[in-house]
Amino acid sequence: MKFKALWITETAEGKFERSIIERSIDDLPAGEVLIRVKYSSLNYKDALSATGNKGITKKFPHTPGIDAAGVVELSRSEHFGTGDEVIVTGYDLGMNTSGGYGQFIRVPASWVVKKPEAFTLKECMTIGTAGFTAATALHKMELLGQNPEQGPIVVTGSTGGVGSLAVAILSTAGYEVIAVSGKQNAWEYLQHLGASRMENREWVNDQSGKALLKPQWSGAIDTVGGNTLVTLLKGCKLEGAVACTGLVGSPKLEGTVYPFILNGVSLIGVGSAEMPMSTKLKIWDKLSGQWNCREKMNAIAKEVSLEELKNTYIDTILKGNVMGRIVVNVEA
Repeated sequence: MKFKALWITETAEGKFERSIIERSIDDLPAGEVLIRVKYSSLNYKDALSATGNKGITKKFPHTPGIDAAGVVELSRSEHFGTGDEVIVTGYDLGMNTSGGYGQFIRVPASWVVKKPEAFTLKECMTIGTAGFTAATALHKMELLGQNPEQGPIVVTGSTGGVGSLAVAILSTAGYEVIAVSGKQNAWEYLQHLGASRMENREWVNDQSGKALLKPQWSGAIDTVGGNTLVTLLKGCKLEGAVACTGLVGSPKLEGTVYPFILNGVSLIGVGSAEMPMSTKLKIWDKLSGQWNCREKMNAIAKEVSLEELKNTYIDTILKGNVMGRIVVNVEA
């Protein structure tokens, strides 16, 4: 059986080219579950894979897409049957395993989650890895005692995929949210998602050289890294928690231990790709229940075709010009 897929190839000169081709199911890797993909999404990691980043994808040609939602076509697992609606996020999907930018994937059963009843397949991809990362951050923060009564939570990169879902999830969970963005036209969007106020990037870019700042927030979900992350730690209230989810600014962390040993601040790492399935299911339950923000998803998601993804949106996200989430209809 043939199917349509985005195909990234490397030329003899080391350049990477994108095309949409017909592939055969026989060419897919081994796995217990064959899934007909309906929707995928665009993450920064996908764009890196699609432009030849060997730290993400080692061998080309390749089909990226670290998220996929669709219907089971064939299963050799007792846990899934033909016709089940399912989702796959993380693990090796779209990195070195053929990913969600193809109309079929074949994966281990241990990677597959049945679609929560609260969401459509498209809504699951509006959440995708980005929203799941944001939810994982809040899950870990609350395990350490974070709660709305402690004060506001800062979200950096708040118009991006992780940031947008973080604002929406936090506000749904009852938190006051301070959204940080470099986009001056973003306030109406962020207010709709639930932000109580918006600040520019310099607000969390302390250059004073001080080891600690006057506490202004009780926690943060950071997508930027570098001095932004250091500033968030320095200005966090007693016993607060700061979750690190990205490094679009810098991978470096050049601060002191004073926020940790004097203010009891916790720095939380969030890497959702290889999360134990039992924890993943708990977080999907929260997203389906008390953190359900589906009424805000239409504002967050923009649906595009594989062709539009190839021609426009991979480059757009690399330039930092995507607001919200790009959901890919692989059948369009």
